[in-house]
Amino acid sequence: MANIRVMLADDHETVREGLRAILSADPDITVVGEAADGESAIAGARATRPDVVVMDVTMPGLNGFQATQGIKECCPETDVVVLTRHTHQAYVHEFLRVGASGYVLKQSRSTELLRAVHAVAEGTTYVDPALSGAMTAPARGTLSPREEQVMRLVALGHSNKEIAATLNVSVKTVEAHKANAGQKLGLASRADVVRYAHMRGWLTDL
Repeated sequence: MANIRVMLADDHETVREGLRAILSADPDITVVGEAADGESAIAGARATRPDVVVMDVTMPGLNGFQATQGIKECCPETDVVVLTRHTHQAYVHEFLRVGASGYVLKQSRSTELLRAVHAVAEGTTYVDPALSGAMTAPARGTLSPREEQVMRLVALGHSNKEIAATLNVSVKTVEAHKANAGQKLGLASRADVVRYAHMRGWLTDL
């Protein structure tokens, strides 16, 4: 696809400058806008209707996950390529679930981003080859309401005993929900759960 119109969403100006240089060096790509936070990304997409948004995950206000949801709601024809350091398969599956078309690691070569932008503009889903294992792993189911409730409380730092008392269930039940949710999401530690909770916006919409 020639003349792919791209918008950049990243809260670091130096990162945006680097991305602009990489993308603008491609004669088929034109950078038409930039945003430093999720709300600006949604507003910018609505105003400029880019073909592709290159989206960071961690941004002030609405994060990349929430911004991706917002962009796909207001501009369903715009494709989103997520550019992040997060390698957990849960991130890949969740972003694809809400409508992202590409997922590229910041630690990969710049050519991966270019390939992703071209691929999604042509209607193809693109996942960084370094994350191919995330796509070949068995498909994860969505969390049940109770599993999500338990994981939110885990992310807030509550112990199994405290969660059991809050939800009026046994500690064994809490442990079972944690194990099931962790397996579905591919999250092994509390730190993983906290990072995932931030991405989902669970800690800001309480």
